[in-house]
Amino acid sequence: MIRTEQLSKYFQTRKGRPLIRAVQELTLEVPEGEVFGFLGPNGAGKTTTVRMLTSLIGPTAGRAFIGRYEIGKDDRKIRQTVGILTESPGMYERLTAEKNLSIFANLYDVPDVPGQVEKYLRMLGLWNRRYDEVGSFSKGMRQKLAIARALLHEPQALFLDEPTSGLDPEAAKLVRDFIEELKTHGRTIFLCTHNLDEADRLCDRIGIFKSRLITVDTPENLRTKLYGRKVVFHLAALEPAWLDQVRTFPFVTDAQAVDSRLIVSLADPEGQNPLIIRRLVEMGAEIQFVGELRHSLEDIYLQTIQGEER
Repeated sequence: MIRTEQLSKYFQTRKGRPLIRAVQELTLEVPEGEVFGFLGPNGAGKTTTVRMLTSLIGPTAGRAFIGRYEIGKDDRKIRQTVGILTESPGMYERLTAEKNLSIFANLYDVPDVPGQVEKYLRMLGLWNRRYDEVGSFSKGMRQKLAIARALLHEPQALFLDEPTSGLDPEAAKLVRDFIEELKTHGRTIFLCTHNLDEADRLCDRIGIFKSRLITVDTPENLRTKLYGRKVVFHLAALEPAWLDQVRTFPFVTDAQAVDSRLIVSLADPEGQNPLIIRRLVEMGAEIQFVGELRHSLEDIYLQTIQGEER
């Protein structure tokens, strides 16, 4: 659905000054129906990438496609078939919510303007405020209205740039729930966010980016690649001999004792946990519970970015 080949964007700030390489040779493929998280620090080039993919600015080099349309050749078609939520969406503040959406629905040649406007105002909980001026809306309500605007023409590809930035917890949850609902409709969603917990919950895959693409994978695969899988056996008490026994298993790559816990690195916890539990019980250990040590996406992101900087 979204495909880039060596996509690059350079900016000239002043004559004679070096070019700013905002995006360097981005090669990426996002299949139809995937929620793809695009993560990186401020100034990494994420917004520039979104602007290129939505045909708002042209690339310096490389190619990109949205479906069968190519950036730079089919820009009008691309703008008609994608939806975009910018980090600071502008609205006509002296017009009502209904009028704002009607204007954009007409620009997109939506066949049933009143029906589409009502559909998304209801879905996002704004129907009762449809006659109110947008200038009276809270930031959360404006964000929901901007999402409705991005969806009026039923785009198959939706680009969301910091969709929950600055929202209170209740509004942010509503937006996240709405994105999860969109996943079930088969839409392709390209999500730029600094909220790593949000990306972990919503995204099928993530790409970590800093002017160039550093890595792409599912959050779970990235955890396994960086940290492996570690199981924590919580015991009522810990005898030193038990740690030595656990280390004798050929499939144990590492084992450490911390207070009354054993932290064991395993390739297949589901299949190997029962063998360790049986051995510990045979030696007299009282196992209170067993859990997997799960690193956050923040840990993965920071280690990846720091490794790139080094």
